[in-house]
Order: sequence, then structure tokens, then C-alpha cells
Amino acid sequence: MAQPGTIFEAIGGQQAVDKIIDSLYKHIGNHEKLIPIFPEDLQESARKQRLFLTQFFGGPPLYLEERGHPMLKRRHLEFEITPERRDAWLDCMDKALHEAEIEEPYLTAILERLTMTADHMVNTME
Repeated sequence: MAQPGTIFEAIGGQQAVDKIIDSLYKHIGNHEKLIPIFPEDLQESARKQRLFLTQFFGGPPLYLEERGHPMLKRRHLEFEITPERRDAWLDCMDKALHEAEIEEPYLTAILERLTMTADHMVNTME
């Protein structure tokens, strides 16, 4: 159950998260900087991201229930996440949020939170 007053509720719940994920992975699958660190079949990555963003936005704790604590840095250590790839991922997310018609002030709030998370994920310099 979503917490009242969450970004999850404000943007339209699971339907909005699904739109974001569908758009995000369309962009990731076509981004030359990101393709090397993602599997050829993006379905499972998209499914996990859907669970994570649902929880991250204040919706049901789907990720926690299925996979435990996110431990994002640890789970991503096997991938070379450079500042350039961080920026590429954030660009794909920005496009996805716009395509999902996420409005202000939620658009900015989401991008700010995800930028902090993405900055934390960098584990390799260029």
C-alpha cells in the first residue's frame, strides 16, 4: 500500500511507474554508452527497476519484499559505472519522465533524488 502524500501517488501510481520504465528501457536499449553494461534482453532489468522505482517513489515495498534491501552500490559493483554512463542513464531517465508526462514539481524532485543515487553508483573513472 502506498503511503499517503508520496510521489508514487502524486504521479499516478503504478501506471505512471510502468510508463516510465517502458520508456526508460527503450532509451537504454538504444544508448551506445549503456548497452555494454546491460544484458541483451532488458526484460529482467526493467522488471527489477520497476520494483525499485515503485518503492523509491513511496509505493508498495515490492523490491524489499522480493530482493531485500536494495544495496544499490554493492549490486552494481560488477558493472563499470563511469561519470559518462551515469550521465547517459540520467539522460535516458529524463527523457522517460518527460515521455510519461510527469509534471512539476515531481519531475524535478524525482530527477534530484535519482541524480544523488546515480552519483553514488559511480565506481569507475573515465
